[in-house]
Amino acid sequence: MPVCVDCLKQPAPLSAEFFCLNCRTPFRNSFPLDSQGRCMLCRSGQRGFDEAFCCGAYEGTLRKLIHLFKYSGMRRLAQPLGAWLAAALPRDRQFDLVTAVPLHWRRRWQRGYNQAELLGKAIARARGIPAMNVLRRGSATRAQAGLSNAQRRENVAGAFRARRRVAGLRILLVDDVMTTGATAGACARALKKAGAKSVSLLALARVDRRFTDQADFGKRKGPV
Repeated sequence: MPVCVDCLKQPAPLSAEFFCLNCRTPFRNSFPLDSQGRCMLCRSGQRGFDEAFCCGAYEGTLRKLIHLFKYSGMRRLAQPLGAWLAAALPRDRQFDLVTAVPLHWRRRWQRGYNQAELLGKAIARARGIPAMNVLRRGSATRAQAGLSNAQRRENVAGAFRARRRVAGLRILLVDDVMTTGATAGACARALKKAGAKSVSLLALARVDRRFTDQADFGKRKGPV
């Protein structure tokens, strides 16, 4: 299935007047943020990762491209999508290693590849950083869709293990979509347990959870 040139134009960044300084979660107003601009999850240490970046909102053309890449076997989209990731990552950030959020072996076997791993290799090439699979998903957790924030964190708690020590390394963790950040947070905690100095998350898209109409939100977000 070909993808037209217009669809491969750089997506518009996720816009909001108020963002968390660390995880870049958008908010309708400043009330969830403290005097330093951090949300409750970041200031309480529940995020796991230190900061997060993304290309745009998980909707429209970007959402369709991610579905083609993730569910329709269009691996060649890794190159243009990887270029978007490179553009979304600030040039002043320095990293020692790129790694991806892993799939359970059964899911990887069914799909034939890990889309986050392909994206990780693309951003590693673009930034000249080594890429390595240092995480293992030890259990097949149930789907995150439909779970609350707390249930999502509980669902993936302890699901990931570091395959080797990463003592003192600044790690860039790559995924395709960030919803609440629960999965990435569990990965980040496993990396830090193995000695990582810092973990930054880079995702193609994030679900904008400012929507208050849950029925409409469910229609817009699609499968995760």
